[in-house]
Parts: sequence; structure tokens; C-alpha cells
Amino acid sequence: QVQLVESGGGLVQTGGSLRLSCAASGGTFDTYTMGWFRQTPGKEREFVATISWNGVSTDYLESVKGRFTISRDNAQNTVYLQMNSLKTEDTAVYYCAASSLLLSRDSRRYRYWGQGTQVTVSS
Repeated sequence: QVQLVESGGGLVQTGGSLRLSCAASGGTFDTYTMGWFRQTPGKEREFVATISWNGVSTDYLESVKGRFTISRDNAQNTVYLQMNSLKTEDTAVYYCAASSLLLSRDSRRYRYWGQGTQVTVSS
């Protein structure tokens, strides 16, 4: 029922920045926990960041703390991921996800997923 559409991916050099956006429709956005995950071919989908329904609580993958910031605008039904100081190891397809449950790093707790947006970081 919930549709999620990511945008903002692209090609950037090491040390650069990108801002990903995820637009939601078809549900009650302001009741959902939202998360960002990433995946490289041959690897498991990896947790990146999550944010509570009211934006008060957040959690991050340790390797992105201090570089990435997750935020949300419930009036616009949109969640963001600001990515700074990008590294080559950040290269992946990034996915937005929604959950009716509490904050979690476990992808299995998220019911709805976007199509993904490619982020490529070159050295």
C-alpha cells in the first residue's frame, strides 16, 4: 500500500556530498519508522540509518556516524539522507524503507521498500 521513491543518487568524488530523498505515498507517513539501507552485488543489504516517526530518535551504522545525517519532513512525506565526506566504500545502491514497528537495524522489520538509487564514489 505504501510506495517509496528514492532520488538524488549519482557520481561523486571522494570527500564530496550527496543528498538522497525518499518520497512516500499511499500510507500514513508520520506513523512510520523510516530507514536507509544499502547493497552491493554479492553482499547482504546493510543498515545505514533509521529515524523514528517524530524525528526525535535516530540510529546510524558506526562507519557513517559523523558523516551521514537522516532527517524527515512529515508535512512533505519525505525522508532524507545527507551524505558528506563520501568514501569509495560508500558506493552502493541505497534503498529507502518504511516500518510500522520501532527503530531497528534489521531489514526484516521493514515492510515497504523503494526501488533504490545508485551512489558511486570515485577516488
